[in-house]
Amino acid sequence: MYISADCTLVLIIQGVLLLTNGAGDKRWTQFQAASSSSVQALSCSARSKRRWCLKVTRQLKICELGQDLVALNRAMKTVKGCTSVAVGCLALVMMVVLQAEAAVVKYDWTVDYMFAAPDCVEKQILAVNGQYPSPTIRAVEGDTVVVRVTNRIPSEGVVFHWHGMHQRGTPFYDGAAYVSQCPINPGETFTYSFKVDRAGTYFYHGHFGMQRSGGLYGSLIVDLPANKKELFSYDGEHSIVLNDWWHKSIYEQELGLNSIPFRFVGEPQSLLIQGRGKYNCSKLPETVPAPPGCLTCNASSPKCAPHVIPVTPGKTYRLRIGSVASLSSLNFILEGHKMTVVMADGRYIKPFDVYNLDVYSGQTYDVLFTANQDASKNYWAGVNVRGRNPNTPTGLAVLQYLPNSETLLPTTPPPVSPVWNDTATSIAQAKQILAKVGYEAAPPKRSDRTIVILGTQNNISGNLKWALNNISYVHQATPVIAALKYKIKGVIDSTPPPDFPVQNYNVFDKPTPSTSANYGSPVYVFKKGSVVDVIVQNANTLTVNNSEIHPWHLHGHDFWVLGYGKELYNPAKDYATFNLVDPPVRNTAAVFPYGWVALRFVADNPGAWPFHCHIEPHFHMGMGTVFAEGIHNLPRLPAQTLGCGLTKQHL
Repeated sequence: MYISADCTLVLIIQGVLLLTNGAGDKRWTQFQAASSSSVQALSCSARSKRRWCLKVTRQLKICELGQDLVALNRAMKTVKGCTSVAVGCLALVMMVVLQAEAAVVKYDWTVDYMFAAPDCVEKQILAVNGQYPSPTIRAVEGDTVVVRVTNRIPSEGVVFHWHGMHQRGTPFYDGAAYVSQCPINPGETFTYSFKVDRAGTYFYHGHFGMQRSGGLYGSLIVDLPANKKELFSYDGEHSIVLNDWWHKSIYEQELGLNSIPFRFVGEPQSLLIQGRGKYNCSKLPETVPAPPGCLTCNASSPKCAPHVIPVTPGKTYRLRIGSVASLSSLNFILEGHKMTVVMADGRYIKPFDVYNLDVYSGQTYDVLFTANQDASKNYWAGVNVRGRNPNTPTGLAVLQYLPNSETLLPTTPPPVSPVWNDTATSIAQAKQILAKVGYEAAPPKRSDRTIVILGTQNNISGNLKWALNNISYVHQATPVIAALKYKIKGVIDSTPPPDFPVQNYNVFDKPTPSTSANYGSPVYVFKKGSVVDVIVQNANTLTVNNSEIHPWHLHGHDFWVLGYGKELYNPAKDYATFNLVDPPVRNTAAVFPYGWVALRFVADNPGAWPFHCHIEPHFHMGMGTVFAEGIHNLPRLPAQTLGCGLTKQHL
């Protein structure tokens, strides 16, 4: 937290710290020091036996944004009941002032391989400090988060992306390999430092190769400061991250993606809720130790017991939900309980009620529910696959009604979601998500530039790839931000990528040789401060009558989701359908089969920012690009972000 020197001086001059000779049972009343970032409250109960008294009414707000010293003077007049200046109290409030400086929240991480059995099947995974999921980061809006990462993985680099963090002023700590930084080599230590500028539910994950799928992810929760009140009330909270899970290693999966012919790993074996699931062990031997090279399954292991969400009957809870799924669109259910959705991607939305919620990879939601069912039972929390013909059983956790035992499993069947290919239901739910007017800004009425991006599946020289406007993205060994900042040639494509795809593309047909794609490393460069519309168009894959859901994530920005449509986007008629009144503000939005989604953002954050499908193998296979703006406004890049490719000369 931060309190200016002027404000501190006025605090002292006004004699806020005063001594009273009141009775020993007097207590410290709440002291609030408001600032642009956060507020901390100090209270001291009667058991402290102190005689100091500080009675400051709730109206006292020191140097809050928009206030001046005149307003502070008026607030000081509310101080009552104190009789003389006290040196002891002065020292105490100076301590509070120091505490009110913006907090720095520090973490020290070591990344390495470990053996784990999240769904009862043991395999090699990637982990932070030997934990799966990785440790939760928790901070207050306005805090600075510092994460010191040491890479002990013996054979590969690593980076961490702080999903949903805008990284204003620190684009080099966004954590996108070969875009914002060089990967952290084995044996090296790298320190991320960034400000968490907005309260909400977020997460972080590995952003190199397929390391997110390999286990590198965790929650990142940003709380409101004490001087801000949440728009909804609740008695307690829980947080869960959803994921899909394979028994084959990410390295075998990557090899299959790059093979000729293409070798698909198949649908996930399990769905995990907060890193827990349960595979059917009858499909694998349960011998321990396993024969060399064989997977084993231990259904009795406590490490794969269902995640438990304890609740007190009659209480209302905030449930924070995020999805880091690598392939699957997911649908979440709390058996028998209505959920009221109140936030999406850390932004306020108009509350609406659901009994099942689509959560696409890269998205987060905050929902409220009340434990108002039969208290003698426990209930399932379940997650199912949407948008793909499922071959994966329901992932399950236990909603535990206290004081029932957490081992009291529900006797009901796993929750059932809408049919996997019921796209109309998914689109209808997506359209229910609207911004809470008065708390989220409306979008600019017009854009300065429009880009229509057609996502296709293509065959490039025998390899199955994904492409945007016929360019399948390839990372170069030099980070894009460094190439732009220092004008390093040969890193990004010399020809700007097209703003529009080929005309009259038939989104219902397979790509043809005439619409074949090529490899490239494109960057869309925007004028700083310009308003940009991005229309993402979906199409048929190389398989007849098949089009997939793609969740699109933009680093460094939030965008307004202006609308969804079917078939080929037609600006002559579709632009008029855009919602310019209360579109939701998000960082990840889905484009549905054979349809389009319209996004609008302001290019006001200097840096280089990936825009990509959040399905891990799709991005790995080229379904992404880079947006850049204001590069000339950036300071010299930190040396620790450089050192690979052609950046060595700039160390």
